[in-house]
Amino acid sequence: MRITYVEDLDGTDRDVLPENGSWRSRRIVLAKEGVGFSFHETILYAGTESDFWYANHVEAVYCVGGEGELVNRETGEVHPIRDGMCYLLDGNERHTVRATTDLRMACVFNPPVTGREVHDENGVYPLIKEVIQ
Repeated sequence: MRITYVEDLDGTDRDVLPENGSWRSRRIVLAKEGVGFSFHETILYAGTESDFWYANHVEAVYCVGGEGELVNRETGEVHPIRDGMCYLLDGNERHTVRATTDLRMACVFNPPVTGREVHDENGVYPLIKEVIQ
């Protein structure tokens, strides 16, 4: 059993902030834990718009607080984000998240991320394989 308090990740290599400061992701479970997925808490800050495209991962996102909207950039569909909303990016959809208020999201990735990934200019994480020992 492993116990993590998210505030204990502050300032560690599991506390990821992009250069533009539009979001913050604390990586609670990573590939090195060897459980087949990674789990993150991500805060998208009020008034920001973030483009993502997980070409190499499937992501499930559950909103646990805040309001905003999700835009499927491939279809143009817009969906409200609020507490209790979940979206699954099972088709590697390019998407935009617009945060009206701070959004607190619980995110699961498969394959799991290692924590060393950085979004490229298209919002994509590279696929990095972690050797589990």
